[in-house]
Amino acid sequence: MASLGHPERHFAAVHVGGTNGKGSVSTMVAEILRAGGWRVGLYTSPHLVSFRERVLVDGAPISEDAVTCWAARLQEPAVRLGATFFEISTALAFADFAARGVEVAVVEVGLGGRLDATNVITPLASGVTRIAIEHTEYLGSDRPSIAREKAGIAKPGVPFVTTEADAGVAEVLLAEARRRGAGAEHLEPGSHLARVVADGSGVRFDATTPVRRYEGLEIGLAGAYQAENALLALRLAELAGAAFPVAEEELRAALRAARVPGRFDRRGKWIFDVAHNPDGARALAGVLDTVRPPRPLVGVVSVLRDKAWREILETLAGAVDALVLTRAPSAPPDRAWDLDEVSHWARERGMDAAVEPDFARALDGAARRAATVLVTGSFHTVGDAMSRLPGAPPLG
Repeated sequence: MASLGHPERHFAAVHVGGTNGKGSVSTMVAEILRAGGWRVGLYTSPHLVSFRERVLVDGAPISEDAVTCWAARLQEPAVRLGATFFEISTALAFADFAARGVEVAVVEVGLGGRLDATNVITPLASGVTRIAIEHTEYLGSDRPSIAREKAGIAKPGVPFVTTEADAGVAEVLLAEARRRGAGAEHLEPGSHLARVVADGSGVRFDATTPVRRYEGLEIGLAGAYQAENALLALRLAELAGAAFPVAEEELRAALRAARVPGRFDRRGKWIFDVAHNPDGARALAGVLDTVRPPRPLVGVVSVLRDKAWREILETLAGAVDALVLTRAPSAPPDRAWDLDEVSHWARERGMDAAVEPDFARALDGAARRAATVLVTGSFHTVGDAMSRLPGAPPLG
């Protein structure tokens, strides 16, 4: 940041962490702020098809020329400091936001929180979604340990909000935030959400925050769990609203319009979902049960070997008619799962699971036999499929 003249100090920000849902929350907050007429940056990760998806200003991705320019500018300090890919990406994003005149940016944490590259910002407000077991080699082996790392985005005097449903884990988040000098709030979904109704068109619900009760809110994202994400997004937008106010009607329209590529993303007979941990797989199975897409439903699945793929497959096997196990081409070779091991494990449990190492053939075969094809297991899996099929996320 210093080598670029500290671009992160040229715009206000909202910081969003957690395990699952932080991308959806970030997108909803950005859409709300945009609806108020503000110039809004959105930094998320990872991308699905193009790196440019990570860095948006008012919905427009960073240009190829800007990526090239900032990468060249960062080469010397990056090499000198031994910077990681994500550190370089974050610096590049913040430089682009400053150059494109962003007034307020919504920044999604990459991994954890306390030591994440995005934690160089001092935001208007910070929020954390639910906590699940992930990245145990970096964050700890249990949910309280992971929660303490996630709460590391809390800053002195900055409001901190969580919608974690587990009271014990929530208290760890709040205690760590307070220890860091933040004003901490817990919006427990069971008491702050009401009349949640989910169907194929989205979710309708009522929400109560410390300052307002909203009745009849609607979001276009599928899955009842998205109401919980919207609750956190609402509160973060309210806290940012002291500097960047948004009228309630604009807020409502923004929630209806928000879309997140790769999150129960229906495109014709295809459903794309980036579920890559057991919590995500359970949420996906719940949405499938609610939406009930045409059958037969075949899941094309590729999971990274360092993820809890056994739990993921057990959940998915109960939600689809058949599985096709494959390997996403963009998965790092040292993290790609072993299809022999996976297929042997699946056969032992009597799963209807075919193995097709060739990704394109796996997609084609599933499309021929299914009325609905679910593509899931990782961002690599969904991105690789989208890049091969019509309807990839538009750029520009």
